[in-house]
Amino acid sequence: MNDNPRFGPATGIGSLPGQDAREAVKTSTGTFEDFPFLPELPARGPGADMIGRTAGMLVELYARVEPSGWRLGDRPGRDTKRARSWLGEDLDALEEFTQGYEGPLKVQAVGPWTLAAALELRNGEAVLSDAGACRDLAASLAEGLRLHLAEVRRRVPGARIVLQLDEPSLTAVLRGQVRTASGYRTHRAVDRQVVESALRDLAAVHADGPVVVHSCAPDVPFALLRRAGVTGVSFDFSLLTERDDEAIGEAVEGGTRLFAGVVPGTDTALSDPAGSVMGVRTLWRRLGLSPGLLAEAVTVTPSCGLAGASPEYARRALAHCARAARSLADNPE
Repeated sequence: MNDNPRFGPATGIGSLPGQDAREAVKTSTGTFEDFPFLPELPARGPGADMIGRTAGMLVELYARVEPSGWRLGDRPGRDTKRARSWLGEDLDALEEFTQGYEGPLKVQAVGPWTLAAALELRNGEAVLSDAGACRDLAASLAEGLRLHLAEVRRRVPGARIVLQLDEPSLTAVLRGQVRTASGYRTHRAVDRQVVESALRDLAAVHADGPVVVHSCAPDVPFALLRRAGVTGVSFDFSLLTERDDEAIGEAVEGGTRLFAGVVPGTDTALSDPAGSVMGVRTLWRRLGLSPGLLAEAVTVTPSCGLAGASPEYARRALAHCARAARSLADNPE
């Protein structure tokens, strides 16, 4: 067994319900003793949502809330300050509950393509509409992430940081399905090599640690992500089809970690832990992969963030992920 694992058997995606940073971090560190994550609490309002939180990390680019969403502006305003203040609160809580912790710790930020699809330029169109603006945004994000990772290292010096880039819009960007401001047209598909190159540059910011890309949309581009140099791919397991088999088999054999989202992200009745990972075992058999590889290759997670769940369900879902991962490790067959 690896004495210095890069990942743990189970973790959360990122968002949780509620507004109490200490309570959220306590839940994360208490449930996932060997792979906690820094929670996000979008219920606090603009700046705590995933786009606003990451916009607050940008260097020399600032965003503010408009009726249509987040828009780039000339200087930091109230919304940027609020986003940074909440992130600071979250890091204070993380530092408090991870004293002496040594092991993998996951932090999340929105990736360059979902950010470019969501942030608006001054003219109201998405950054995605302007190739130069996309490059500037990716460079600003890279610098902001470098500073953020350094701050997490300073506060939790024993942790081995795993960086998760949230890219739910990635498939839409590749397929030209992101709508323009008018809603009548869509932005042109971005060339796959351009997409791959920007992700590779972002992954290089954390060259000394693992980078995972998360998307809870269908048709996750596994092969493109592997070429971009990411270490793991996080996805909603229920959206896989047999079309994905070959790409997943190649990913596992190439050493890519699968973050299998098998526990629903909103309130529902949960099956027994072994039932939740039955699909993973079935996939393994179908691909002819060694059952012994399962615990080495898979981290169990919810299918997506838990911001839309009740606090009680969110706690149960996270605990269920930990139990389901144990079942996978104990009975890989």
